[in-house]
Amino acid sequence: MATEPKIPGLFGELAAEFAGTMILILFGVGVVAQVAAAGIGDHDSIAWAWGLGVTLGVYVAARISGAHLNPAVTIALAVFKGFSWRKVAPYSIAQFLGAFVAALLVRWNYTEVLHAADPNLTIKTQGVFSTLPGNGTLPVGEWGAFRDQIIGTAILLFLILALTDTASTPPLANLAPFIIGLVVVAIGMAWGTNAGYAINPARDFGPRLASFLTGYGGAFRDQTGYLYFWIPIVAPILGGILGAGLYQQLVGRFLPSAEPPEPGRVPTPREEENVEVNRG
Repeated sequence: MATEPKIPGLFGELAAEFAGTMILILFGVGVVAQVAAAGIGDHDSIAWAWGLGVTLGVYVAARISGAHLNPAVTIALAVFKGFSWRKVAPYSIAQFLGAFVAALLVRWNYTEVLHAADPNLTIKTQGVFSTLPGNGTLPVGEWGAFRDQIIGTAILLFLILALTDTASTPPLANLAPFIIGLVVVAIGMAWGTNAGYAINPARDFGPRLASFLTGYGGAFRDQTGYLYFWIPIVAPILGGILGAGLYQQLVGRFLPSAEPPEPGRVPTPREEENVEVNRG
């Protein structure tokens, strides 16, 4: 007799979110440590490693939890896609903890080169773990960074919804995580100047806290001394809601239902499948 598949329950979902976010941060923060402290790599390697970290993290968690890996994603899905509000806080905590633990591992592993490059653990290498306006050097203020994070996260959520909407033409053959990873690469290459493209509250706050607890006394402030840490938390949440809402208004509500396509229009493979199901 075939056994029924196990339903993971909330604990399994939270474990998956923790593990997926941990994988994301191991690659993302790890590559920035390598570039900033050891001089190995450059901006492009950072963008690609973050994107691959997203891809691998999503593959780890998607089957169990949906692989949000980002409180901005979780909240936007609750607002627009019916995700349970009772799971929003637990998911966000699991994501934060995954990012925190991963950052501690990176901090431990790269401790020698970090101290060699920046013995006093200053703003010079603080950006390894958390984002800064203008990446700590360029003339971008806090509100410019706030604007940037709203726009960048709006782009992210708009495209995540487009790529996962089964009523549209989502990537087939389990390629959605790879394409979402490419979205993050593209955002990093096009929108990384003003605020380091955190676009994820857990990604920023978890490593920021880890760095603070391991010697970076100024981790919660930016290069001007401003208490900056709240911007990569609040702005991505607002941007995620904005991006998901724009997708729903501009695209999602116009997608065809699972009905036969109108005469003269070539159906997508997904529509053909739905038609066959309806006929059956």
